[in-house]
Amino acid sequence: MGVLPVPAEVRAILLDIEGTTTPIAFVQETLFPYIKDNVKEYLRAHWEEEECQRDVGLLRKQAQEDSSLDGAVPIPLESGSGEEELERVIQAVVDNVHWQMSLDRKTTALKQLQGHMWRAAYATGHVKGEIFEDVVPAIRKWREAGIKVYIYSSGSVEAQKLLFGYSTEGDILELFDGHFDTKIGPKVESESYRRIAASIGCATNNILFLTDVPRASAAEEADTHVAVVIRPGNAGLTDDEKSYYSLISSFTELFLPSST
Repeated sequence: MGVLPVPAEVRAILLDIEGTTTPIAFVQETLFPYIKDNVKEYLRAHWEEEECQRDVGLLRKQAQEDSSLDGAVPIPLESGSGEEELERVIQAVVDNVHWQMSLDRKTTALKQLQGHMWRAAYATGHVKGEIFEDVVPAIRKWREAGIKVYIYSSGSVEAQKLLFGYSTEGDILELFDGHFDTKIGPKVESESYRRIAASIGCATNNILFLTDVPRASAAEEADTHVAVVIRPGNAGLTDDEKSYYSLISSFTELFLPSST
């Protein structure tokens, strides 16, 4: 796709994860199935722990908010009346998690539980975060040029740090100046990018957002620069999207004016 010059005012590069730094296949074929296959066992093993109870409490609150949605799965309160009831509550949590995942929902409650489950999987070596080979060399070059690098993903900050802390390239957390998730706001709302800019301490037009899908219109509405990353396995773009967006297929295609 050639070279894409980075606008001179850019001081920070904001990176999506899925389909951008990391193959979609890793998320869809490794991370998500791990949750589906292991959530019941995880809940049984950690149920009495405070962290697990907080996760379940968030999911229960989300289930209440979702009660009017088709197929929503309520999570009953536990009254302490024995093993059978506990199993029913755990099964309700499992069913709720599966329901949310079947709809590809990005709720903070779901992401928090997933993050805690992935932490255990990474720490035990069951999972390693997959990174495209051009990512680390490119980020090092950007940082040498004085560009700050941040992550913005629908996955929780904890899940992000696990992916990059236990990656196929080793622990690369030192390459990032900060992490953002849905707590700052969803990617489809322009206000999220204004909040990120305020948190970083720059203007929105000082940021270049690299993402795999053209939900980037919200970033553009906030006056943030956008480039869409074309990776193997990513969803195809329409002809209009291809002509409208700046496209790259590798981070190495970004050209920094300050590097001349």
